[in-house]
Amino acid sequence: MASEKIIDLDESTFKSTLSSTDCPLLIDFWAPWCGPCKAIAPILDELADEMGDKIRICKIDVDKNTGIAAEYNIRSIPTILIIKGGETVEQIIGLANKADIKKKLEAYA
Repeated sequence: MASEKIIDLDESTFKSTLSSTDCPLLIDFWAPWCGPCKAIAPILDELADEMGDKIRICKIDVDKNTGIAAEYNIRSIPTILIIKGGETVEQIIGLANKADIKKKLEAYA
């Protein structure tokens, strides 16, 4: 079951979300047909529930939001960006485990 704390972003909501938060953002670039993207989804759900208000987890469907994917030079999915203060501070490409993602998030939370 997907966490209600995960925010789906698109071209119209991305910039405002980026500029309106003080906490770190984890942005998952994914697509519905991507097997590893499906595998990482439950990990992100758990992190959203565990880390609460310390972070915001967002998802961007690269097939529907090609402009954002191009702007951030997303060439492979899943790609996770951790953004703090409007700047990308971490990038994870491919399937990662929960402990590694959480460790990177906690460094900025």
